[in-house]
This record gives sequence, structure tokens and C-alpha cells, in this order.
Amino acid sequence: MSELLEPGRHRAVGLGDDGLWRAMLEVERAWLAALVAHGKATDLHLRTLSAAIATDLPRPAPETIENAGSPVVEFVRILRSAVDEGTAQHVHRGLTSQDVLDTALMLLAKDALGRADTYLTLTAASLAELARNHRETVMAGRTLTQYAVPVTFGLKAAQWLVGVLDARDAIRGAQLPVQVGGAAGTRSLLGELTDSPDAVVDAFATELGLLNALPWHTRRTPITRVADVLAEACAAAGVIAGNVLFLGRPEVGEVREGRSAGKGTSSTMPQKANPVLSVLIRSAALQVPPLVGHLHSCSALATDERPDGAWHAEWPSFTRVLTLTVTALSQTADLVGGLEIDAAAMTARAQQAAAELLAERGGGGEPADYLGSATSFVDQVLARWDRG
Repeated sequence: MSELLEPGRHRAVGLGDDGLWRAMLEVERAWLAALVAHGKATDLHLRTLSAAIATDLPRPAPETIENAGSPVVEFVRILRSAVDEGTAQHVHRGLTSQDVLDTALMLLAKDALGRADTYLTLTAASLAELARNHRETVMAGRTLTQYAVPVTFGLKAAQWLVGVLDARDAIRGAQLPVQVGGAAGTRSLLGELTDSPDAVVDAFATELGLLNALPWHTRRTPITRVADVLAEACAAAGVIAGNVLFLGRPEVGEVREGRSAGKGTSSTMPQKANPVLSVLIRSAALQVPPLVGHLHSCSALATDERPDGAWHAEWPSFTRVLTLTVTALSQTADLVGGLEIDAAAMTARAQQAAAELLAERGGGGEPADYLGSATSFVDQVLARWDRG
């Protein structure tokens, strides 16, 4: 996808082709390091490979990637050609193409999840401040687009905060395993290279900061579960953006994006300040769920010991989920951090609509007197945030 057609993609730098290339290089380096520790490779082989990786290695031509059906075959050829024959004999030995690419994707996922955690934490801090500052700011509650009963903006922000914290908890619980199965998930060649296959895989996982696991060539839950938690985060961001878009309409005017020079301008209407962050976040929240559904479909069609197309169909969807989510969560942190709240407009509208907002109890009184447990709920959410 072109950056011209994906505004904000620069926020996810390192998760595209360049990031994947570096991740594959790191996989091969870590694998050789594991074979040095528990196999027949030597420190000299590892130093030689590391020196080659530090150079500007050529990238595979598109035709060679197509001919092989994946980028790994030509990648390995390039890597082996950059080292001496003795080292080349140890490069990639015991792995298969899927091992390299799956593990590289887990490294990209690790990067993306770490960034997502950071952006969610920034967003949560801003939401906690909004919830605390507007704990008793009365506004009109709306259900099915119509007035319901009074609520507070603090409660609205607290509910957004719960969604963000839930998403962060899910991200922190994600499991990222290495993939080491060899040709058909048996690690057969690895048994010829070392007397301690399990120790090699343990060392490999430790080098990469990932988990050891049984081969998962056709058991694709590591992919789908990462995608699931990122979809949850995108949904939490989408809820915030959708509310800001509504509350920021000129005829509502209760909330608006922070304004700055050049942001949200129109090519033809000089008076406009478009809520571009909310629009882009909502766009990502609409795109990610179908991509995640596609990954689940691919998972269900992963047959034999290595999939025939279902695995290949995962790559663009999975990496797109990573980049879309990181971009959207970065934008959400900026959106919430700069949100402008018009508490006076909220209060005035609640007063104007008091007859409708208090109809449930038969009318009469003030909107501020009919908030139920709203402030208590805010306090409960803030206590969760304060606990970390």
C-alpha cells in the first residue's frame, strides 16, 4: 500500500518490507548462534555471518520471489553467497523456509505489540485525566441516536479507558513462539546436527526473546491470536474516534480534536478543520476486523504438514494488521491527548433536554440529580488505572 493512500503509515515504520528483511536476518543469526552453543557450528562461523549481515546485502528480485513462492529461498541463497563455504554450510541448516518467515513475523509482531502497549498506555493516561477532571460534568446520554438519561463526560471517558486497558491486558498476554519444525514439522535434520535438539531451540528462542514451542506449521493460533488482540485494540480506538466524530459535529460541538496549523485543512473550503485523526482511526477500525477474519479462514485451511496457499495468504493480511493497528493507536494517543472538551456546551444541552433526559423517572428535578452510579463507576475505573 502506498503512503499516498495510507495517511499516517510513517508511524508504523519498520513493520513493512524493511522490517521483515531485518527480522529474517536476525532469525538466521540467532539460529546459527544456537547451533554454536549446542551444535557443530563455531564462533568463527557466527562472526562471519554477523559481519555479512552488517553489510548492505542485495534484496531478492521480484521474479525470484515469485519463482520460489516465498522470499526465503532467494534470501538464503543471498546470505550463503555472502559468506565463505564453511560458514555457508551452517547457514539455515535444520530450518525450512516457513520456519524463517514465521519466526520473522513473530519478531515483527513483538515490535508491533510493544509499540501498541506504549500508545495504549499514553492514551489511558490521557483518558484517566479526562475521567477525573469531568467526573461530574453532566451531559446528555444518548441511545440509538436519541436522548436517553443524563450521564457525565467523566463516565464516557472512563468507559473508553476500560476498553483501552482491556486491550492492553490482552496485548500483554500475547504468546509469541519461534517456529522450528524443519521440512515437515519433525525437526529431523536437527537431530543430525546436534545431540540436544531441544537445547538448540531453547537457545534460539532466548536469542530472539520469543518462546519455545512445538512446531506450528499448520496450527496457526500464534498468528490469529496476535491478530485478535490487535483487533480488540483497534476496536477500542474506533469507539473513541466514532464518539469524537459525533460529538464534534458543528450542531453538537461538545468535543473536538485539538487544532494545529495545517491539520484537517480542505483543498477547497478554507473554513474547515476536519477531524482527520478520528477519521483515520475509524478507517483502521473498519479495515482490521475483515483482515483478522481472513486470517482465521487461512488457519482453518492449513492442511497437510505445510499449507498449500493458506499460509501464503496470511502474509499480507497479517502485516497489514500490524501496520494499521500501530498507526491507529499512535493516532489515538495524539487524539485523546489533545482533545478539547466544551463542558459548558454539554451542561447547556443537558439543561435544554432535561424534560427528555428525566422522562424515565417521570420528569422534574435537575439532570445532575439523576446520574445513578455514574460517579462511582468513574472512581472504580480510576482505581484500576491507579493500580497500574
